[in-house]
Amino acid sequence: METVTLTIKKTPTLMLEAEAISPDGLAGKSLDQIKALPVHMGREQFTIGEYFDVTGATSATAGETKVVVKGDLSRVKYLGTKMSAGELVIEGNADMYVGAWMSGGKLTAKGSVDGFAGTGMKGGELLIEGNAGNYLGSAYRGDWRGMQAGLIRVKGNVGSDTGYFMNGGEIIIEGNADVHVGTHAEGGKIVIKGNAKSRVGGQMVEGTIILFGTVDVMMPGFKYIGDEEIEVDGQKTVMSAYIGDLGERHRKRKGESVYGKLYLAKAAPADAGASRDARLARAREAKKARFVPVEGTTSA
Repeated sequence: METVTLTIKKTPTLMLEAEAISPDGLAGKSLDQIKALPVHMGREQFTIGEYFDVTGATSATAGETKVVVKGDLSRVKYLGTKMSAGELVIEGNADMYVGAWMSGGKLTAKGSVDGFAGTGMKGGELLIEGNAGNYLGSAYRGDWRGMQAGLIRVKGNVGSDTGYFMNGGEIIIEGNADVHVGTHAEGGKIVIKGNAKSRVGGQMVEGTIILFGTVDVMMPGFKYIGDEEIEVDGQKTVMSAYIGDLGERHRKRKGESVYGKLYLAKAAPADAGASRDARLARAREAKKARFVPVEGTTSA
């Protein structure tokens, strides 16, 4: 596998759209041809060579090409967009649409990425070692086709609307998730190893969400059906299983309705002694409060 390295040499004034930077876009090209490829900033067109130093070499095919992008890429969009094979490594933070609509290969972002990473993803593997923004693995705005296949793994936290209109594939979040996880999901699996805020699985039709931490507010459209043993990342655990969202339409398979599944970590048994002490402490505080004189008055 040949490796070509692009190192950003000046910070774009606005956001630079660099859809060409992927194994598919660079494979089979000489360094001069790569430098001449277009990038866009607003209405203006520039070349890769104006913003990046380019070294190394590419293979004839995307599957045998590795692309490494270095420097502060926080103003560079669309890295790895629509890639189908090969490997792309982003050695820093990046802007929106990292790995959007990718169908194969492996993309590693060693920093954090902004919104819509992996949107419409159809295959491949996307690893984000930092945090991810809003709409991870989601549908593009106005579309109903979210992530369909592949794997996204985030080692940090994620923003809102993860897996919006998700149809397939798997998202694993090792940190916390903001609101609206799996909204309108019609398939796929989302694993959250940290905590989540409200609206987990809202308007979910099908698919699976597994939450190991806590949820701020549980959606009312989910029904507890019992405890189940499931396996995540090679480890088996017993979790509380719910079906929902009961307020949505649901397909029937072999005459039975198919629901989304939400798994929550089982609450640890409460310490009876500590619970009793806490109740007594609250009662004492309430009793003292009844005898505190109101400001501006005196006791008889």
